[in-house]
Amino acid sequence: MSLIIGVTGGIGSGKSAVTDRFAHLGVTVVDADLAARVVVEPGTAALTAIAERFGASLLQTDGSLDRAAMRRIVFADPSQRAWLEALTHPLIGEEIRRQLAASRSPYTVLSSPLLLESATQRTLANLVVVVDVPEAVQLSRTVQRDSNDEAQVRRIMAAQLPREARLALADIVIDNSGPLDTLDTLVAELHKEFLQRAEESRQ
Repeated sequence: MSLIIGVTGGIGSGKSAVTDRFAHLGVTVVDADLAARVVVEPGTAALTAIAERFGASLLQTDGSLDRAAMRRIVFADPSQRAWLEALTHPLIGEEIRRQLAASRSPYTVLSSPLLLESATQRTLANLVVVVDVPEAVQLSRTVQRDSNDEAQVRRIMAAQLPREARLALADIVIDNSGPLDTLDTLVAELHKEFLQRAEESRQ
């Protein structure tokens, strides 16, 4: 398996802006959020279990999970969130490992909001990159992007690892509080570094 660069950050920090730039450079990006969607696709055992617990109202007309409704439930009730995580996290871990093993780029980016909270995901990453912005920026970006109310975004932020804890666990920090176009140069420099590290790891 190639060198794995874990990329994480709180909601609204701009992880996708960073990982999109790595993908543009030809790097395989394994996205834990996309893996989380795969394991609850229509016809999966996980989605059936969710519908049995919460009712068919959580399913959209095409049979897929209403993720916004699911978020409202689990971030308002820690016990429901714990149940959902116990069901889905092992499945997500399996899907992530499958995608990592299939990667053919010199190094692979694992993008995950729960990289540092999940012992399984943390052990998969050789290096941890934290995309960081002040909490006020997280809040304003997420409210604008997702049309969520502020209280909902604050609940999601409170459920994530605190900013200080993320920064303490980082090998590399990307300050993403400025204009997004400043990321181009920064990611290009990191790409060179990661290619060199990948080459050294193969020797």
